[in-house]
Amino acid sequence: MAKINCTVTSCSHNNSGICYANCVDIVGNSATEQSHTCCGSYLNKLHYSQLTSNVLNSGSCDCLKCAVETCIYNDNKLCRLDTIQVSGDKVEYHTQTECDSFKHRVS
Repeated sequence: MAKINCTVTSCSHNNSGICYANCVDIVGNSATEQSHTCCGSYLNKLHYSQLTSNVLNSGSCDCLKCAVETCIYNDNKLCRLDTIQVSGDKVEYHTQTECDSFKHRVS
């Protein structure tokens, strides 16, 4: 089970810097740098505030999916890391987030 540290305070899944979503989906299929990735599970708490209390108690994620085929940690569309970092300042949409743990796979 993965732990997602998150600085995206506008996300309804964020509870004191930890993501409590059941499943997190990192996207950015052919990314070459962190800014080309994003958290597809982001939900703006301005619109989805009722989900803030609908979180996991353990703080761990059941599934950390990764659609970033160019990341060295992608293993058959799942992330091999136990802990990742997601960030974003003044985020309103999922595309304004990024996976700080992304490492580009050189062919």
